[in-house]
Amino acid sequence: MDKNKGMEESALFVMDGVEATHDGMQYGTPKKFRKKKADTLNVGELAQQVRAGSRTHLSKAITLIESSNATHKVQAQELLQELLPHTGNSIRIGITGVPGAGKSSFIEAFGTMLCDMGKRVAVLAIDPSSSLSGGSILGDKTRMEELVKKPSAFVRPSPSAGTLGGVHKKTRETMLVCEAAGYDVILIETVGVGQSETYVRGMVDFFLLLVLTGAGDELQGMKKGIMELADAIVVHKADGDNVRLAKKTVAEYKQILHFLQPATPGWMSTAMPVSSLENRGLDKVWETIGEFKQIVEANHYWATRRQQQTKEWFQSMITDHLIDLFYGNPQRKAQVQQLERQILSGQLTVTQGVDRLFSEEQEDK
Repeated sequence: MDKNKGMEESALFVMDGVEATHDGMQYGTPKKFRKKKADTLNVGELAQQVRAGSRTHLSKAITLIESSNATHKVQAQELLQELLPHTGNSIRIGITGVPGAGKSSFIEAFGTMLCDMGKRVAVLAIDPSSSLSGGSILGDKTRMEELVKKPSAFVRPSPSAGTLGGVHKKTRETMLVCEAAGYDVILIETVGVGQSETYVRGMVDFFLLLVLTGAGDELQGMKKGIMELADAIVVHKADGDNVRLAKKTVAEYKQILHFLQPATPGWMSTAMPVSSLENRGLDKVWETIGEFKQIVEANHYWATRRQQQTKEWFQSMITDHLIDLFYGNPQRKAQVQQLERQILSGQLTVTQGVDRLFSEEQEDK
């Protein structure tokens, strides 16, 4: 029965509404959710695109290399095998320093200068990972606004993912892919946690240490251990009222470097003031790196160092693989948990627990 019959002139007349949902939009039959199939990766095509200089495909290649997926690991090694003949043609520069030394500011100013000189620059920025959540901010790309706009620059932030030494476990392989993509200069910005930042020395040609003035005892700001690894020290933020103090700090560092064993045979490490804010001293840094390369190639240590680094890389990967095999064994994992309970209850000391674990392993054999 029509409820409006005979009521067209009445205030009680109800107009037909729009047949739709609450927001007035017409909807058809809801579609069932279908999981999108993963794109089939063509390693050969990816390698070609990387060599052609595609930054999009370079990012995909690095993501593949950093993946912990078993299939991706195999594909990553196939990719590296294809790219390996096209690597080794860059200068690898490690940049470290205490938090707040201005590493990102320096890299942006330095990298922009190099791009303007016609160089192709890749920046591998490592961010510390949280020990609680495992996450990282990865904010370096947003902090290098000018550099990322350069067509000849590539900036890739990566988490340290628990790796000691201020770098990512896959930084070496990422560096090779960037070289295959045609980048002349590779800048590796480490986490910046002080004296533990030594691992990066084993993967770069030139190691640059950034320090500050006015932060207490300047010569104690960086201990002897890391100073011995530096090929050059940059006293950063040498601008404004800080110029005079920066020059004084440079003289102090030069004096102390004179008494240290050289980080690279045949090269005398030096110190220099730099202002990224005012773009002063950046050309001097590049000139120093050029002199370093010329001297170290002349005494044949350039190739020797890279071979030694590859050997150390091989040995460190053996260690990583052994650890993975050890903890990947379910039986061994159960033994470790049982021994942990005995140690925590006071039945065993830590040393006794370790000895028992490996003595049982020998008995099993």
